[in-house]
Amino acid sequence: MKQAYAGILKILRYSGVVAAIVAWIVIFTCISLNPWFIFTEHAFSDLGAPDAYMPWVYNYGLILTGVIMLLYSAYQVEKAENNLEAVGGGFTFISGLFLILIGLFPSGTRPHTFVSTWFFLQADMAILAWGLGLLKRGEKIYGYVFVVMGIISPLIGFLIDWPSAATVEAFGIVVIDMWVLLMLKILK
Repeated sequence: MKQAYAGILKILRYSGVVAAIVAWIVIFTCISLNPWFIFTEHAFSDLGAPDAYMPWVYNYGLILTGVIMLLYSAYQVEKAENNLEAVGGGFTFISGLFLILIGLFPSGTRPHTFVSTWFFLQADMAILAWGLGLLKRGEKIYGYVFVVMGIISPLIGFLIDWPSAATVEAFGIVVIDMWVLLMLKILK
């Protein structure tokens, strides 16, 4: 039983990276299916709007990515060494739920803007909470990097006059992806 549990944990360790890869595959697949999409003029969510070609690919892709994030959050909570890190795993879980909700409430539906904004904010709170947790455990370098990422990235997102929603979304996704990759050094 212990060996099976250890095997599951070994697989879950990489679920954050898998979520990132799946998200980009979905985005690039949907862009290729919708040649009208212009990165500097649209939002990624336009790829899941009713007038997009095969919007279900985008929406189901986000739901799948969100489910994988839920698995990653379980791994984070399991590996947390203090309450702040566990809270970070909780924020990752909530972020995954909001990503699922983006797929369920695509562009053009009333709750879409709320759920898409809160996906990014919850991810930023996960990064910040993990940074504070790592500082508490004495991991100063990664702790400070994550605290800065968790505070500065949403400020950059809000303060810069981005040419489109897709450009700021790509920035936010890259920040999350960098965090997930760096977490491989922490969570073993």
